[in-house]
Amino acid sequence: MSARFATIRILALLSVLLGVNYVAWRWLESVNWSAWWIAVPLVIAETYSLIDTFLFCLTMWRAKERPAPVSEPRGTVDVFITTYDEPIELVMTTARAAQRIAYPHTTWILDDGSRPELEAAARDAGVSYLTRPDDWTGKPRHAKAGNLNSALFQTDGEFLLILDADQIPDPLILHRTLGYFADDYEVAVVQTPQWFMNVDEADPLGAQAPLFYGPIQQGKDGWNAAFFCGSNAVLRREALMRLGIIGYVREVTDSAARALRASETMIEAEVRAAADPNLTREFSALQIVIRQGRRDLAAGVAVAEVADRVRSAVDDASRILVAQDLAGIRADLAELGALPIEHDAELDAIVVDEAGLATLAASDLSPITALDAVRALLDALRLDRGDEAQPILPMATISVTEDMATAMQLHSQGWRSVYHHEILAKGLAPEDLRTMLTQRLRWAQGTLQVMLRDNPLVKRGLSVGQRLMYFATMWSYLSGFAAVVYLTAPVVYLVFGVLPVTAWSVDFFVRFLPYFVVNQVLFLVVAKGVRTWRGQQYSLALFPVWIRACWTAFANVVLGRPLSFAVTRKDGRDPRGVPWGQIWPQLTAMVVLTVALVIGVTRVIIGTADGTGTLVNTAWVLYDLVVLSVIIQAARYRGPAARVLEKEPHGSEH
Repeated sequence: MSARFATIRILALLSVLLGVNYVAWRWLESVNWSAWWIAVPLVIAETYSLIDTFLFCLTMWRAKERPAPVSEPRGTVDVFITTYDEPIELVMTTARAAQRIAYPHTTWILDDGSRPELEAAARDAGVSYLTRPDDWTGKPRHAKAGNLNSALFQTDGEFLLILDADQIPDPLILHRTLGYFADDYEVAVVQTPQWFMNVDEADPLGAQAPLFYGPIQQGKDGWNAAFFCGSNAVLRREALMRLGIIGYVREVTDSAARALRASETMIEAEVRAAADPNLTREFSALQIVIRQGRRDLAAGVAVAEVADRVRSAVDDASRILVAQDLAGIRADLAELGALPIEHDAELDAIVVDEAGLATLAASDLSPITALDAVRALLDALRLDRGDEAQPILPMATISVTEDMATAMQLHSQGWRSVYHHEILAKGLAPEDLRTMLTQRLRWAQGTLQVMLRDNPLVKRGLSVGQRLMYFATMWSYLSGFAAVVYLTAPVVYLVFGVLPVTAWSVDFFVRFLPYFVVNQVLFLVVAKGVRTWRGQQYSLALFPVWIRACWTAFANVVLGRPLSFAVTRKDGRDPRGVPWGQIWPQLTAMVVLTVALVIGVTRVIIGTADGTGTLVNTAWVLYDLVVLSVIIQAARYRGPAARVLEKEPHGSEH
């Protein structure tokens, strides 16, 4: 173990111990219960932050800096370039770069927009072109995951290099990554960093993520939990296809079990209602077969075998019931024929006297409800996936972030992943605030969809470390609620003098300051000179985005509301300009914080406020304002392309 990683472990351990000491003291001794409405939310927010610290420290505990793979690259490769509506020249630039990859491969453009002009450009450049077949018409498309799933059944390379439409690959990307698969047959995915070439040093939009594409992914890699990030990654086709087959079998088995359970309930109702001993006998026999089918499914018997057995019993019961029903219909007709029915010329209607109506009501008509139950059973036992374009879906479709969901499924099946920390592709980041907010919202929504639909903490097949590594990423998107509390608490004190703690005492400072300082030192050591301040700013400054993501993901998964999918712009700035409607919460918070600061200082001057408390909260407010100021910088940012045009305003005239 290197001295740096030993230092990281020491700092991580200190961070957790100091954090537990501080938060335990907050809960047990310093909560101002007389102002519980702000004191309790604050201590809950601090507890959230402590858990976040623990998860980060755990991530870094086993950070892995991998050596280059030992084995030579081998195997056939398909390079997939996914696109929907990106500019054709941008897609073709990536495709031409992909053609220059030194390792033998086939380059494919996966055009989900089905554009004839892109197909023609691909043909002229000698690049293979794919779009979805007609089977997908009228079926769920599953965005990028559906595009990849469709392509998987139209190609046959052993490995897949997946690139977004703007990611220009290094010619040696396959030489640098394929060896991992030969070193270890259980490796299913090798992820490399995402790096953006249209970002300057200031990076006001926080596009580069050096903390994630570096220490955090290396930390997750140490727990075998580095996950697929959608682009710049190589995947093993066999692992994906096995995953698709397992998912198909599991879904069909679960569907069959639900159908049999529902059918058994319907048959039980018919048994109780049947007055005819023959009906009771047939329904009871069918009930026994269905019940045995459920037991067989639970024991692992093949779905097809169980389905065939139940279907045969249903067919037999149907024939008997239909025969009995025909006899019943004939008897009913005979009864109806004996009724005193006549035509009333004055009313111009068929009438039956009261005695005839009594006879009709008392008659035992055919068991139509029984036949309906049987037909419902037959419908419920359909074991195909007619609602999908193809029965096997290797890439996960439970979330708009198919990458993380797929990686978690692979890990749960025992496959391994690798994070290769070398920039081997360069792409384009959002160049305006509106596009950036849309991108971050989609990432957060997708991650929270996975948490709600397939929570890693209870997912079978994952190790404890893997569960926590996936959960750590999901947990981070809940920070928006804590951010609201952190922004509100100092305002409440400065304006109203309400303390969330019992006192700004020595006990507070001797516990909080060491915890805070050690945390910051840990970040500095982990970052190893890499600038991470933008990431820390946006974790707080995007609190409205995180809260919106929580609500919309919940509404989608639990309430069934649709979740829109927006493709990130790759063609420069959004012409609609600054999204004032999306950043008003941050701007409002800045105004409120500033007003609170003025009020707090004024109260100290006139002698109605405590100097120590005001000093602490003034520092807190100033920190919040510095963090939130990134939104103003981002709103004013005009993008690198715009600045080039400003320098050469008459370039087009010469």
